[in-house]
Amino acid sequence: MLSPNDSAPAYSRNAAPFLHGPESEAMIRAVEAGQYGHHDQTERFEAELAEFLGVADVVAVSRCTAAMHLALSAAGVGRGDEVVVPSQTFCATVHAIRAAGAVPRFADIDPDTQCVTAQTIAEAITADTRAVLPVHYGGRAVDLTSLKPRLDEERIAIVEDAAHSFGSRHLGGKRVGTTAALTCFSFGPIKTITSIEGGAIVPRDPREAERLRTVRLLGIRPKQAERIRSTHYPVDGVGLPYHLSAVHAAVGRVQLAHYRVVADQRRMLWQSYCTALADLEGVRLIDVDIARTVPFNAVVRVPDRDRVFARMKAAGIGVGVHYPPNHLQPAFRGWTRPRPLPATEATARELLSLPFHPAMTIHDVTAVVEVLATML
Repeated sequence: MLSPNDSAPAYSRNAAPFLHGPESEAMIRAVEAGQYGHHDQTERFEAELAEFLGVADVVAVSRCTAAMHLALSAAGVGRGDEVVVPSQTFCATVHAIRAAGAVPRFADIDPDTQCVTAQTIAEAITADTRAVLPVHYGGRAVDLTSLKPRLDEERIAIVEDAAHSFGSRHLGGKRVGTTAALTCFSFGPIKTITSIEGGAIVPRDPREAERLRTVRLLGIRPKQAERIRSTHYPVDGVGLPYHLSAVHAAVGRVQLAHYRVVADQRRMLWQSYCTALADLEGVRLIDVDIARTVPFNAVVRVPDRDRVFARMKAAGIGVGVHYPPNHLQPAFRGWTRPRPLPATEATARELLSLPFHPAMTIHDVTAVVEVLATML
């Protein structure tokens, strides 16, 4: 296994890519094949993802933002429609809503999990709501079971932002991606598996899968192998260059084959933080439901966060913040009607992401917590 090529202590980085070794050779083979766009590596990656998840099909795309944009469009979301989404998420989630022409309708969160709940989603729904977009913050799957009958009755689609939660499970034991929602994954540099950059959508049926594949390749339906044997090919509709390249897919395939190594390491590190932080007064670890979750990060709530953040950085500890609330961002203020988000705003001032990536050890966790204890 290869940790990031950096002589600094592992805890000096908040997050970092983790490579197993064969990725470089896989990339070289893909480059030497001479097909750098969508190719058979992409289709093999899709098939292996579908087998891993236990679903009929997966559509690979260039990144998770593209996945959410396509998924919202596939769900019929368009100009002027509302999409209920937490403000507590990476801004890419909201950008995807705007790219679809829709308007974000921000929902509040459970302060202990930083996730939306069925209740906070329900409170945000209006007559203009066309979709809800729960974010699996930290890798924890959001349970909307109790809300599903209302969503079905009002024809409101569920599009899951599962960027953090590849490999996690819902309360009933089903993997994220297997609950008949449009589920969007990220394979960015610091995710559980990476394709350098990339994402994927789990479609709801074969017809939707075909439509997504056509749109992600500029509206062109025939596969590349068919196109190069013909003097003509149809462009069936508007599309975007959202395909996942063969080079990226080759890396993703290696990473998927080693998924268990990283998943186990992430769980071990999170549980180590949980133990080490247990007696630290005033610090609360955001609950990811570790029995069902492959955690993306380790986030705590601390008093006087900005001071603690600055002092931890000065001490060489790679802390971060996930995330500044989007309803307060200048880019999105003009696109949504203000509504109270008390839990989001109260906890946003306290959130501190501790160093968390598979190159770390239990000793790194101990070192981080010992420094944190002196900063409070």
